[in-house]
Amino acid sequence: MPRIRPGRVRTKNTNRRAPLLLSTMAPEDFNVRPGEVKSIACPDCRTWRRIMGDKVLKIREHCVSDKVAEGEKHVLCPGSNQLVEVNIDVRRWQAKQDRLLRDAMPQENRRAARQFYKPLPAPAAPVARIKAEVTLETARQSYLAHRKGCTRCVGGQHCTDGGVLARRYVLALQEEPARREAREQLERQERRSARKQTAPAVRKSQWAKHGGEMVEKANNRCAERIPGSRSEFRGPQLPLAPQDVKAYDRRQAELGKRYAQKNAVTSAA
Repeated sequence: MPRIRPGRVRTKNTNRRAPLLLSTMAPEDFNVRPGEVKSIACPDCRTWRRIMGDKVLKIREHCVSDKVAEGEKHVLCPGSNQLVEVNIDVRRWQAKQDRLLRDAMPQENRRAARQFYKPLPAPAAPVARIKAEVTLETARQSYLAHRKGCTRCVGGQHCTDGGVLARRYVLALQEEPARREAREQLERQERRSARKQTAPAVRKSQWAKHGGEMVEKANNRCAERIPGSRSEFRGPQLPLAPQDVKAYDRRQAELGKRYAQKNAVTSAA
């Protein structure tokens, strides 16, 4: 890329006006982007002219009309050789101009400042490296599928993945009896728990079907009963008074004396 040199100032003359401050002009009336040719819209003739110089900036000398070559009279513009002073933050001005250009651009022509690419999916892991529940059938199917598609697994020879699948299949064969016994034991436990849960309901339904009075009558017909006694289902007829009243009173008197002596010792302590 060729280097862009600043335009040479061929004269020290100026239009004797005060320097033109860029902060007093509209942001879209000048261009001071780094790496581009500096230009400005002349305040007098409103035509875009080049800004000459590197340190001392001046508007290039120009005519009022651009049609001098077509025969019009050459009239020097009063804005020629106008001093220009860059008293703005160029980076902030450039960011604002970029934002205005992006907003003015049609929506179908806009592009994001940063492109986001969808990441490629990772390759699938080999069957030998997949950690899943290993059963006898799954180990057998995985081993046979690998043997069918692998060219290095011939006869008793295996590749790395084929050897892993073969060892997994052999281990599943060795563990199958213990696994089968565990399944049968679990099934027995489930059946036993199901019977325990259903037994109370069955007995309740049977009792509701036959009724308590009917069972009591059948039980009373099985053995001879003492006249006046109650049924076993309703409980025995217990005595409410002691059999030996004198012995009972004597026992209660002795207990009263013991409690009186115990209370006297406690109070004295």
